[in-house]
Amino acid sequence: MMHDFGIVWAHADLLASGLLNTILLSVMAAIAALVLGGLLSTVLVLRARRLTSFLRAAIDVARCTPFLLVAYIIYYGLPSLGLRMDSWSAGLVALVVYHTAYMAEILASAWLALPRDPIEAGYAYGYNGLHLFRRIVLPPLALNASPVLGNQTIQIVKDSAFLTIISIPELTHAASAIQSQYFVPFAAFITAMLLYWAICLIVEAGVSYIAQIAEARR
Repeated sequence: MMHDFGIVWAHADLLASGLLNTILLSVMAAIAALVLGGLLSTVLVLRARRLTSFLRAAIDVARCTPFLLVAYIIYYGLPSLGLRMDSWSAGLVALVVYHTAYMAEILASAWLALPRDPIEAGYAYGYNGLHLFRRIVLPPLALNASPVLGNQTIQIVKDSAFLTIISIPELTHAASAIQSQYFVPFAAFITAMLLYWAICLIVEAGVSYIAQIAEARR
């Protein structure tokens, strides 16, 4: 058994490359999905009837569609419409499109749960529009939603493993390459699992830090 782990760690450079791709994909997708989700959440909260109904329908479609199918559609389906991307770009777009729907729903729900008194006070002091959102709404919104946003970020990390099916050299792809060459599936995939766990522990630590800040402000 230790010999198998020795084989895996003899290819640490391949694992490191896969780990780096997983981290880059996850970080870029999380940031982009959070920004786009924040923009869409304003539409959901403002309740512009026609636009909100369309957006709700689009979010429901995204949430009810398996991520793997989204990745297939973007990588294999869009070229038939003349939209071609390399595997890395297609994987990133799939992650962003899929998780933007969840981020928008999370942020809209957290926004609607905010007490109205500080917002009404902001209006009374002359805040409105973007200034009101940045100074009055955003700080408690970010703090209150951080645990759920952290969970969604972890889901992005896990979903990135599906991108091995479109040949992106991320962590799961690297582990599969090692095990297929040397037939050490247990050692290869356990090592990958531990590395995914390490990434998620970092995300959890970040969420805990934000929760401490929120607690200190109360």
